[in-house]
Amino acid sequence: MKKISNVFYITIGLIILAVGYGVLASDSFETVTGTIKNFVSSSFGWYYMMLLSLLLALSVFFIFSPFGKIRLGKDTDQPQFSTISWIAMLFSAGMGIGLVFYGAAEPLSHYAISPATTEPNTNAAFKEALRQSFFHWGLHVWAMYGVVALALAYFQFRKGEPGLISATLKPIFGKKMEGPWGTLVDVLAVFATAFGVATSLGFGAVQINAGLNYLFGFEIGIRSQFIIIAIVTVLFIMSAWSGLSKGIKYLSNTNLVLALALLGFVVILGPTLLIFNMFTDSVGGYLANLVQMSFGTAPLNEGNREWLDAWTIFYWAWWISWAPFVSMFIARVSKGRTIREFMIGVLLAPTLLSAFWFSSFGTTAINIQREGLANLAEASTELMIFNMFSTMPWSFFISLIAILLIASFFVTSADSATFVLGMQSTYGSLTPPNNVKIIWGIIQSAIALILLSVNGLDALQNTIIIAALPFSFIILLMIFSLLKDLNRELKSTRMKK
Repeated sequence: MKKISNVFYITIGLIILAVGYGVLASDSFETVTGTIKNFVSSSFGWYYMMLLSLLLALSVFFIFSPFGKIRLGKDTDQPQFSTISWIAMLFSAGMGIGLVFYGAAEPLSHYAISPATTEPNTNAAFKEALRQSFFHWGLHVWAMYGVVALALAYFQFRKGEPGLISATLKPIFGKKMEGPWGTLVDVLAVFATAFGVATSLGFGAVQINAGLNYLFGFEIGIRSQFIIIAIVTVLFIMSAWSGLSKGIKYLSNTNLVLALALLGFVVILGPTLLIFNMFTDSVGGYLANLVQMSFGTAPLNEGNREWLDAWTIFYWAWWISWAPFVSMFIARVSKGRTIREFMIGVLLAPTLLSAFWFSSFGTTAINIQREGLANLAEASTELMIFNMFSTMPWSFFISLIAILLIASFFVTSADSATFVLGMQSTYGSLTPPNNVKIIWGIIQSAIALILLSVNGLDALQNTIIIAALPFSFIILLMIFSLLKDLNRELKSTRMKK
């Protein structure tokens, strides 16, 4: 039996306190966290923009530098998973439900409701909507996940350290990371993971509920969401029990097949030629404006700054808060790949898939709005995609695929998270015991359900965005630690030759 660490007990105590506050004083919880979140966004927006841009530059550097030849493991190690399964797992763990939830809603919002810099419902707004969606879900996000995952995989598989965030900081702080300071770092990572995934589960349950209501007239409310979460909890616990190479691998491959099927239907039944033209044009616009978007903080335009805080800064903080979970999972499934192969795969494959996804769903939704076929802009976020499908042939069948995809992403995210949380609770074990994974699975579902019942998901979202700020400083330390040890590794290799 693998030993359970103090991180497990401390984090559960903090979770009980946070959820208790959310239940007993939900209005106060949302007000307090909202105030702090707004302060962080307005005061540290420039810092988030600089940090994500630095991480993107580092990712490119790792691809072309001599470090790229170093293998994440022993020199004789080979990848555990095929490239297709590996990309499927990256895609499922990193984006998942969010792509279905926001695939049509975000571009349409940038076009018809609140464009970043242009007038709504114009051709300029159409182009900008896709460009901004690419920006929020593209290179910067995956660069951040990639660099954090690279540090974890390098120290875990190359240096034999446990799979813990704290272990990546040993080149700087040495044995101190095996004491209270290391525990503090790991508690922050586990706390962010548990609440981040619980929020995603809550949003997933709401969207599945909306889809079932649209298709079958299921009641929208906490009772239906309770049933959905209960069923999904059983499914992901069964998957977690079967292990990484079976459950998560098969689920991720299923996700990719369902996602490609849904994407194919939208491309074929939607405005096909317009989708390809907008994709091509928007990729060009995204790359041409990448530097300006990466550093633009709108310091002299209050309206644009409000939009930036509500969207870009929010996203950067949101992705940072997800970094412990997603990066640990990416690291775990990437043993045996070279740094160059790893960074190219992590940076480009999910970015291109996400860009084409937003081009397809966003262009279709905006075209429906422009043609007056439906007023999608008035729909709630969780219903928007189903309202979009209602204007297309085979709408029932396509909506059913979408619900299955959301449910499959739901199970994969929770399954991946239970694995990561299990690792973090058992001193970085690569095979955490099933009982620990099951406990974490139940805790995640319980957090989502309890906070759904008191309308506390927004406050929960605020909480993990606040937690992103201290974790961002840990990321900077991880970068310094990684570069320090990689230099040592390269010098050692050259001396042997």
